[in-house]
Amino acid sequence: MIPWEQNCLDNAQYFTAVRGNRPSQRIKQQFDTLDQAIKFAKAYGDNRTMIYAVTETGSNAHIQNA
Repeated sequence: MIPWEQNCLDNAQYFTAVRGNRPSQRIKQQFDTLDQAIKFAKAYGDNRTMIYAVTETGSNAHIQNA
């Protein structure tokens, strides 16, 4: 993990889980914790859900796929 990603993770206000490669098909959900976002993503079972950490200022970083 690069410093930018670690900073966003350490200072995350919330996490988003995003699926879909086109805006018309995109699903985005917000979660209070990384574990909640991962649990949501694992329900699909394909490791194609992108998980982002979002800071108070709106900075964000891709943390993992789940």
